[in-house]
Amino acid sequence: MTMKFSPLFWPIQLKGNVIYILDETKLPQRLVYLKAKNYLEACRAIKQMKTRAVGQVLLVMYAFLLSKRQNKNLAKVAKAINATRPTLSFKFLTDMVLSWEKGGAPLEKSILGFLAMLKTKRIEQAREAAKLLKDGDVVLTHCNISGLMPLIAEFAKEQGKKISFYVTETRPYLQGSRLTAWEIQRAGFDVTIITDNMVAYLLSLGRVTKVIVGADHLTLNGDIANKIGTYQIAVVARYFKIPFYVICPPASKLKSGKEIKIEIRPDNELKIYQGLHLAPKEVKAYYPAFDVTPAKLITRHIHLGV
Repeated sequence: MTMKFSPLFWPIQLKGNVIYILDETKLPQRLVYLKAKNYLEACRAIKQMKTRAVGQVLLVMYAFLLSKRQNKNLAKVAKAINATRPTLSFKFLTDMVLSWEKGGAPLEKSILGFLAMLKTKRIEQAREAAKLLKDGDVVLTHCNISGLMPLIAEFAKEQGKKISFYVTETRPYLQGSRLTAWEIQRAGFDVTIITDNMVAYLLSLGRVTKVIVGADHLTLNGDIANKIGTYQIAVVARYFKIPFYVICPPASKLKSGKEIKIEIRPDNELKIYQGLHLAPKEVKAYYPAFDVTPAKLITRHIHLGV
């Protein structure tokens, strides 16, 4: 099989001493890349959600690699990265890089080796997920798993299975409709967008046979944090006895989801979209970016294994 990768599968590139970041906030209208020439610009891109999911992991590693070339204090770099977004466990990555540096191994070789392994493991995750599907399955997904959903569909097709997708909008950033639906359609597979509040009705009609989502954080007991709205989908899937699969990162050191710090985004990200005010200026807004789905609602974790 000649694998076809979505631009979102590996959305960050290091060319020379410049990091090129696929600006996910511009999709699907424009496929453009931002430039980061130091770790502070990389941190800014993470805070502004220019990249997320696996893109953040790649950007963190390339920011360290670039900082090493620029003779920056890596402990200071790690502190800045750890302060960007609280729910994804960047400390796992920063501690790993600092341990490589302390151990005396060539840092650039260690980072590039890790990224090569990450790419291989992500492909294996997609292949494992495809094995769980049957011919004719209709998959519901929420948010975006950085290029894995079209790759899952490619592997399923190779296995003689035809599958189709329902994708939630994933408000307020619309990662589902802007990113996931775009990359699935771009890869040539059938995809239908629904709003976030249609899930229970859709599942009641029997139109969905599997649910596959990603996760930004996995705890030791199997709880996961993912984009806000995942928890309610898991509850509804359990009610209708629909398998709920999660593509996971490595587990953190936290014991359970109760210990995960949930990121609260600024009010205006909920109230304003592309300059359009969706609510009166005086109205308050509450935007937790993630929720926690307990392990008991998850049919199977598809682990990364790095």
